[in-house]
Amino acid sequence: MITIRRLSNGIRTVIETVPNVRSAALGIYVETGSAYENEKNNGISHILEHMLFKGTTHRTARELAMQTALLGDDMNAYTAKELTCYYARVLDEHLPAIVEILGDMFTHSLFDEEDLEKEKGIILDEIDMYEDSPEDMIQEQLQKLVWDKHPLGYIISGTQENVRAMTREELIAFWREHYVAEQMIISVAGNVEAEAVCELLEQYFGSVPSGKCSVLAPMPVYHPKKQWFQKETEQIHLCIGYPSVSHTDHRSYILSIANNIIGGSSGSRLFQQIREEQGMCYSLYSYGSAYHQTGTFQIYCGMSEERLEQVYQGILDMMDTLRTQGPTEDEVHQSYSQIRSELLLSLENTHNRMNHNARNLLYWNRAVSIDEILETLQKVTAEDVMAYMEEFCRAEQISVTLAGNIEEHEEIKNLFDTF
Repeated sequence: MITIRRLSNGIRTVIETVPNVRSAALGIYVETGSAYENEKNNGISHILEHMLFKGTTHRTARELAMQTALLGDDMNAYTAKELTCYYARVLDEHLPAIVEILGDMFTHSLFDEEDLEKEKGIILDEIDMYEDSPEDMIQEQLQKLVWDKHPLGYIISGTQENVRAMTREELIAFWREHYVAEQMIISVAGNVEAEAVCELLEQYFGSVPSGKCSVLAPMPVYHPKKQWFQKETEQIHLCIGYPSVSHTDHRSYILSIANNIIGGSSGSRLFQQIREEQGMCYSLYSYGSAYHQTGTFQIYCGMSEERLEQVYQGILDMMDTLRTQGPTEDEVHQSYSQIRSELLLSLENTHNRMNHNARNLLYWNRAVSIDEILETLQKVTAEDVMAYMEEFCRAEQISVTLAGNIEEHEEIKNLFDTF
């Protein structure tokens, strides 16, 4: 049973009672992230996420860590382009305690100047770690390229220059503007009683200021681009991108089927043809990235330098064949069956239920049942996949990022110019 309510200050809540489990999952979703930033403060959402764990008027950072550890130590957070999420999963009996702790963080955080300077060093290390991972780096850089200075393309962690320059005053101003009731959703799923949870959330989150912050930047425009990056690596890392659809576009269901056929599973065409049959690489996958207004579809592969041309051409040939000839009915049915199994199995975890409900409320403003999702997915046809591919996956829409030891290989530079 799912209950949707608003707290007195306007925070939307969604509570699902899941009997016969001992856990309760709690998620606080704030509609802010790098897409809500500007060039000067890019990275501030991520810094703010870190700083909420650094102490309140009632608890030091160490006390926060120790008290959550006593409850199971399953509390964390992440920042995305359009979302910042704080989440925890505890025994049902510990839900009141974790709600009180997170409520304290959201309403009484100190943002101490000394702690901020320390945390900047940690975030700078995190940025360096990201730079050391070419697989992650080229996928983020492709997003930066295709959105061409639009905030949707900003790197979530920000730049090192921005992080170093960020002040406590800027952080607090951003917090006060964005961490307001109309920008927040609280989702709870587990062995809970809805009325009791509503009272609990009202007690500890009812003092969050009412209000709604500024909206997203104007509609981003996809720009096909390509760029290579010099990295001292053993492999060449390739990312191919195409434009795609938003969260609420009905074609997102078609994309789910298409992605599974292209590279989203071990039975996909790319995985079977390029990895299994030809043995050209180890890591190869595809995925869609959906946002409020738009999206992208991306393919990643890591391979040895001498196999780049064959792998790249193999990917393009497969995409062209699927676009012009379409998938088989067996592929569509198999993809639906696999997605159905994954969705149903995911519901055995209260964290997944909590996340599913929150995102439905965020994007659709209602509860969307698994039955409704599966019914819509089951209606996707081979012709639908062909139509999606024809609209979004044509050769002139391709973007490419490449990372590896390229400066020492003139043939790779020349090859990249032909992409």
